Amino acid sequence: MDFTMHFKTITKLGVVALGSAMLLAACGNSSSQTSRTNTLNWMSNTSVTTLDPSKAVDVTSDQVLYNSMRGLVTPDKGNKVNLAMAKNYKITNGGKTYTFNLRHSKWSNGKEVTAKDFEYGIKRSADPKTASQMGYYMNNIMNYSSIKNQTMPASMLGVKATGKYQLQIQLIKPQADFLNVLALPVFYPQLKSAVDQYGSSYGTTSDKMVYNGPFKVTNWTGSNDAWTLAKNNDYYANSNVKLKAINYSVIKDPQTALDEYQSGKLDQTLVAGKQQYNNYKNNPDLVNRKEFMIQYLSINQNRVPALKNKNLRRALSMAIDRKSMTEDILGDGSFAARGLVPDTLAYKKGKDFNDYASVKDATSTDLTQAKKLWNQGMKEVGKKSLSISIMNNNDQTNRSLTEFLQTELEKLPGLKVNAEILPNNVASGRSLKSDYDLSVSGWSPSVSDPISPLQTKVSNSPINTSKWGNSMYDMYIDRSNNQDATNPSKRFDDLVNAQKIILNDQGIIPLYQKAQPELIKENVKGIKYLGNGPVWDFANAYIKK
Repeated sequence: MDFTMHFKTITKLGVVALGSAMLLAACGNSSSQTSRTNTLNWMSNTSVTTLDPSKAVDVTSDQVLYNSMRGLVTPDKGNKVNLAMAKNYKITNGGKTYTFNLRHSKWSNGKEVTAKDFEYGIKRSADPKTASQMGYYMNNIMNYSSIKNQTMPASMLGVKATGKYQLQIQLIKPQADFLNVLALPVFYPQLKSAVDQYGSSYGTTSDKMVYNGPFKVTNWTGSNDAWTLAKNNDYYANSNVKLKAINYSVIKDPQTALDEYQSGKLDQTLVAGKQQYNNYKNNPDLVNRKEFMIQYLSINQNRVPALKNKNLRRALSMAIDRKSMTEDILGDGSFAARGLVPDTLAYKKGKDFNDYASVKDATSTDLTQAKKLWNQGMKEVGKKSLSISIMNNNDQTNRSLTEFLQTELEKLPGLKVNAEILPNNVASGRSLKSDYDLSVSGWSPSVSDPISPLQTKVSNSPINTSKWGNSMYDMYIDRSNNQDATNPSKRFDDLVNAQKIILNDQGIIPLYQKAQPELIKENVKGIKYLGNGPVWDFANAYIKK
């Protein structure tokens, strides 16, 4: 099971179901040119739940909103952002005041997009009456805490239109990743007259919404499994938008989606499971994306006191053959993780975060050394045998992964490993209660900053279900959030040091970083892929003739 915690759903654990391996016929010619003019047919394996920016919490809704709306900034690759509705900005008051000057733009109904729309939209998201699950991203905005506790009205939030095209946001302290946070839908502008007009129906269908992004949504009734992103001629950069439309359809069965791709009805499809991946790994249409999803073994030291011994934890990690795990068990392009922070999430001077922050011994395989460490650790805890369980969910891929881990770890002398393969809701509930020995866990950040996964392991974090703790780790995370928040270089080093601490202590056992292989027609160009959140940006996509 992936006990996959999305940063946007901080109060609960979600699960990412990996596609089952399927026996397929030999590949056909899947790279034929589409005959459609400036129109793409795309698939999704889940439906849209809402178009209300204040209430969107799932990836598919974010995907649609990201392409039909524009906030102050948009996410870029790594931990960067690009200016969007903001044409420029300045940071003053010791990093606590952000002032944005806006582009002149229009809503899809022809009305101007103004700073008041941003002020209204953000305050609406902050208002407890709206019941946004994403409001906690505003924790550092002035007065949000009081608004959340309903001791102050949402109108007092530290967000204000200081001119028709100027917006100011006041923070209670500097926040290094604040620009990244502003890319999320809860910070999108919203047109008050549209919210008032549609009332409780706002955002529940595509025609009860207005848009300011590259596309507008059409043909979504609120319950159907199809919708269209149609070019929005009122978008401020509409001359750069080449596609006329992207037609989405929800296809949950991987074989059905593959059949439609091969027949030319789809321009893209997900590749699910080892067999599909092997069939298509040499196909020129295959694109293998690195997701910002790290899977690791969470070690509940309180549940198994013997695992408070560092040598035993190190032995568990070194006993796992990650090459066999990624190639033979997963077989979908996923690769061994180098830490808690995903590769490609953040960079410094052109080098990946993990080029600075990886610890080889924490992610390497050496069964001979693992047995030595295990014997040493067992002597230190005064045991000759030990029994532990690994908890995971019951989809086919995760079942195979758990059984593999069980076999690998039982190579350690005197260790008995039980596989607890449970329904997702049962396993998620137990994980939240720290009711496990080991669990296959993960984190998928919505914000492209190393602080997102690293913050989950702070001693007092409610998400730290293993209860691992280290005072130096906490100090570096605190320093990155406070005294070094306005010094990007020092802050980066703080986060590097934090990851090195948890890896050197083997506070987790990194397993793999998830990849998502997809088939995309070769003549589809200019799409920007993002490792988290909305995933696809179609603003500059086109079909090569």
